[in-house]
Amino acid sequence: MESGPPAPGPLTGFTVGVTAARRADELIALLRRRGATVLHAPALRTVPLADDSELRAATEEIAGRAPDVVVVTTAVGFRGWTEAADGWGLGERLLARLGETELLARGPKVKGAVRAAGLTEDWSPSGESMAEVLDRLLEQGVDGRRIAVQLHGESLPEFTEALRSAGAEVVPVPVYRWLPPEDIGPLDLLLDAAVSHGLDAITFTSAPAVASLLSRAGERGLLDGLLAALGHDVLPACVGPVTARPLRARGLQAVQPERFRLGPLVQLLCRELPARATVLPVAGRTVEIRGHAVLVDGEPRPVPPAGMALLRALSRRPGWVVPRTELLRALPGTGRDEHAVETAVARLRTALGAPELIRTVVKRGYRLAVDPRAEAEHAGG
Repeated sequence: MESGPPAPGPLTGFTVGVTAARRADELIALLRRRGATVLHAPALRTVPLADDSELRAATEEIAGRAPDVVVVTTAVGFRGWTEAADGWGLGERLLARLGETELLARGPKVKGAVRAAGLTEDWSPSGESMAEVLDRLLEQGVDGRRIAVQLHGESLPEFTEALRSAGAEVVPVPVYRWLPPEDIGPLDLLLDAAVSHGLDAITFTSAPAVASLLSRAGERGLLDGLLAALGHDVLPACVGPVTARPLRARGLQAVQPERFRLGPLVQLLCRELPARATVLPVAGRTVEIRGHAVLVDGEPRPVPPAGMALLRALSRRPGWVVPRTELLRALPGTGRDEHAVETAVARLRTALGAPELIRTVVKRGYRLAVDPRAEAEHAGG
């Protein structure tokens, strides 16, 4: 017995931009497994600072005199720090000093890295947020205390300045630095796709990645277009509130999961994007209009861009006749020849595999063959 085609995934028909560099493969695999088309463009690259004078100076300072508190923010950053210290012959001294201080580890992965180094954390926040770490420190009182903060690309200005304002001496430990990608081409392609509404969502896993995309858009004169797209058709999805901060500063609302992990981020998209699709009963069938595909009775039907533009124009007035002149304006780059509409409609019908979904109204235009009850409900709404 032959099995039919695989059922569409919750993200089938949607295109998602991925800006992550680190762990991008994992995120892309999760998205594709659920049917998404992925456009990957790292917004940043991480540069380890094993030879950096700032990191070495901070390491020597801490190895010479243990601080009162050490805040470890990322597992990969902590491992990079201890590996760099080993390379300088400071590894044993650094671990000895860290064993004498109060260790705060942000999250279970950080705890794992700390314990793998033979150390034990004194506390870790349940929500894995730096805000919780800051609240704990301020509640304990930090006036006159020396606090080392392991950084991973981000400078965490709000966190460190809050500690300094409360009287702490802060020792930043910059393990990695984030720089623009060496090849800016993929980021420009993602930016062009976002501005032209060729993406349904963009995922961000760090605040600097958001800042990098906004900065590149500004350099190319596309910032207004990007902000407009992110505020309307292109859903910004962030792994957590810290990542979303640069978007909030621009007046944009990003969706974010309750748990700051890649899996919950993808699950969130699996709910949010299908909820944005237009679903109509047309000619006895269920038609779901997604980003770059249409589901007809649950079967994915890839539709070219011109066809999607027509279908969206028709779906905005389901059951009503849409004049050829209006449909011509909806078509990308077709000029003034109304025959282009006829050609595009013919191709759309072929792509949908159900010509009866779109009715020709002689000398007037075209309309979706929406079921009468649905048409009445739409008119009443």
